[in-house]
Amino acid sequence: MRDALILAALTIGAVAALFPASEAETVVAAAASRATVESKRAPTPGASPAPAAGPTELHRAGDGHFYAPVTVGTRPVTMLVDTGASVVALTGEDARAAGVMWNPGQLTVVAQGASGPVRGVAVTLERVRLGGHEARGVAAVVIPQGLPISLLGQSFLKDVEPVRIEKDRMVLGSD
Repeated sequence: MRDALILAALTIGAVAALFPASEAETVVAAAASRATVESKRAPTPGASPAPAAGPTELHRAGDGHFYAPVTVGTRPVTMLVDTGASVVALTGEDARAAGVMWNPGQLTVVAQGASGPVRGVAVTLERVRLGGHEARGVAAVVIPQGLPISLLGQSFLKDVEPVRIEKDRMVLGSD
């Protein structure tokens, strides 16, 4: 559980770096700057990548970021690709839409910011798919408040190699 909380704090910090304008995001940036992690971490139990797939190409949006049409379980979710996020992070709304079960009683403090605690729920996503790339048993965190968009982090991206940016396109997987 401690590892999940640390990963959540790092994920939240990555969001804050991308969207620093709001107070909630400033709060999580402060929390992430105080977080520490082990340099090596064991793989998520039960996580398994699908067989290698062809490349998936994303184009840079006008705001400079890459957005991906991801499927969580069987439901579509648009996510910001965040190579600096340790885990997939879902907004409360996206988690509900994707059928990820959690309730407010499960919320725990995942980070501490200047304006107070940041609360979330660690979950495991049965299946996450982007193009031909699929992973099962993906570590994630639901952040019901303060996260403006869901993030596609390393708990999924680690199984899609390589991930590279070429000018205004991101290519996930081999050519």
